[in-house]
Amino acid sequence: MIKTTPLIKGAITGLLMVAASLMLIYATISAKSPLQYLVFALYAAGIAWTLIAYSRSENYTPTFKTIFGQGFRCFIIVALIMVVYRGIYINLHPEIAEEGARLYKEDLIRQGNKQLPEIETIVASAKKQFTAAEISLTIFGTLLSGVAFTVVGAFLLLMRKK
Repeated sequence: MIKTTPLIKGAITGLLMVAASLMLIYATISAKSPLQYLVFALYAAGIAWTLIAYSRSENYTPTFKTIFGQGFRCFIIVALIMVVYRGIYINLHPEIAEEGARLYKEDLIRQGNKQLPEIETIVASAKKQFTAAEISLTIFGTLLSGVAFTVVGAFLLLMRKK
C-alpha cells in the first residue's frame, strides 16, 4: 500500500484541479457559472483530506504549527503544479494574450486620458509581460488560497479536539 503523504495528496489535488480547469475551459462553461468554483472546492478538499488524515495519524500533535506544516506540504505542491500548468497553457494559447491586449487597449481608449501612440506602447509592453504577470498572479492566488484553507482547517481541527 502506498503511503499518502501530504506531497502525494498535493500532487493528486493539483492534477484534479488541472483536469477540472481544462474540463471547464473545453466545455465552454461561462465565467459566471457556479461551476467555476469547482477548482477551489477541489483545492479546499485536498487540503482538508491532508489535515484530517494527519489528525487521525499516530504522529498527530495538536498544535497549529504542526497542522499548518502538513497543509503547507500539500498546498506548495498544488501551487507548483498550477503554475506549471498555467505557464504551459498560456504558451500553447497565445490568443489569450492577444485578447487581453485588445481589451486593455479598448479600455485605455475608453478612458480617454492618453494619446494613441502612448496607448500602443503601453499595450505592447503589457502584452510582452502577459505570461509573467499571469504566472505571478497564479503563484500569489494559489499560495494565498492554500494558506487560507490551511489556517481555517487547522483552527477547526484544534477547536474540535478541545
